[in-house]
Amino acid sequence: MPSQKALVIIPTYNEKDNIAGIIDRVFQLEKSFNILVVDDNSPDGTANIVENLQNKYSQKIFLLNRPKKEGLGKAYIAGFKWALQQDYDYIFEMDADFSHPPEKLIDLLETLEQNEADVSVGSRYLKGRINVVNWDLKRILLSYFASIYVRLITGIPVKDTTAGFVGYKKEVLKSFDFDKIEFIGYAFQIEMKYKAWKKGFKIKEIPIIFTDRVRGKSKMHGGIISEAIWGVLKLRFSKIS
Repeated sequence: MPSQKALVIIPTYNEKDNIAGIIDRVFQLEKSFNILVVDDNSPDGTANIVENLQNKYSQKIFLLNRPKKEGLGKAYIAGFKWALQQDYDYIFEMDADFSHPPEKLIDLLETLEQNEADVSVGSRYLKGRINVVNWDLKRILLSYFASIYVRLITGIPVKDTTAGFVGYKKEVLKSFDFDKIEFIGYAFQIEMKYKAWKKGFKIKEIPIIFTDRVRGKSKMHGGIISEAIWGVLKLRFSKIS
């Protein structure tokens, strides 16, 4: 087991244009993180790039190869289980495409280390501001009002409920029955925050500037949005586990 206590999980599917750069940026930070790349059998060779980087960053980067693309939620759950088996104290979610600023990992980590929260969230929507770059107006409004919708239905005191830049203390993840996580897209992010909150864990949001990907193809599609809309109603009346 590496001496490192903090792990960044990066799920990938066809991220050959981004993966080396994002890994280098994380390892340049003044705080020390390990990285687990969870690759869903990318046909573009993303996993091969990670394997080559393992020679450069010995015992700091790990690769979990999955046989097929099954959705963001399932990739993260595989990563969470791996992280808990390796006894990491702090586990982070981060996209490969630079939409999440790597330097903000330090703020997310310090929030957990200083016991300000059990879950730290890189938030686009604090203090009435929308900190998003390179999105069209339709997508901004969809995301912003989706978060309002989630708060109205569930009562969760989180502004950016669909955020995918998140840090967890290991105790939070240990409390979950991952076999009962139902959703795989943006609703997965909502479900994780909602269940953590209902279990009594404290969530704190950290302001970030979210920048849409420059390289590679977005994974957003209509089915993911539909899952989030109907999933929230299901969550509201479900048994928490």
